[in-house]
Amino acid sequence: MERVEPRARSDAYGSRINRSHSPILANIVPWVSIVLGSLLPVFVVAAALPLIPPLGYMMLLGWRLVRPGLLAVWVGLPLGLIDDLYSGQPFGFAIFMWSVTMIAIEAIEMRMPWRNFWQDWFTACIAILVYLLAGWLLSGGEPTVRSLIAIVPQLVLSLLLFPAIARLTAALDRLRLSRWKRV
Repeated sequence: MERVEPRARSDAYGSRINRSHSPILANIVPWVSIVLGSLLPVFVVAAALPLIPPLGYMMLLGWRLVRPGLLAVWVGLPLGLIDDLYSGQPFGFAIFMWSVTMIAIEAIEMRMPWRNFWQDWFTACIAILVYLLAGWLLSGGEPTVRSLIAIVPQLVLSLLLFPAIARLTAALDRLRLSRWKRV
């Protein structure tokens, strides 16, 4: 009788047996990506006009809209606190706006649980518009028509960049849920 060799572990299913998600990676990737989004504009050269989008806020929106239920509603407070330390806005602005955003998106999704890409993009556009206008009004500068026109490039760049942020969030979510071999 001929001896049959066991199947190689590189087949379609054998390589996935005995693997699970890394709990550290699953819990820390969203938080770290949002904090890095808040810190990234610090490293860009300062300009006379605001051009860099609020990347931390956009990452928060990305995680909330791409993976609803992953982040609790209260995360606006600690993540907004970190953003407040680096954004240059008055202290408490990001804490308030991020918390209100999380509560508003939660309320919208309770009423309309169905979603698609266009609805998520529209929601993000409204949230980014309100965030930038509130930042413009509460920044301590004089709100003039010229200063309003000055934030238009930042607004347009932010609105056009959100689909890329959503794709980055989806890629980070796949990394977060990737399987690691148990020891």
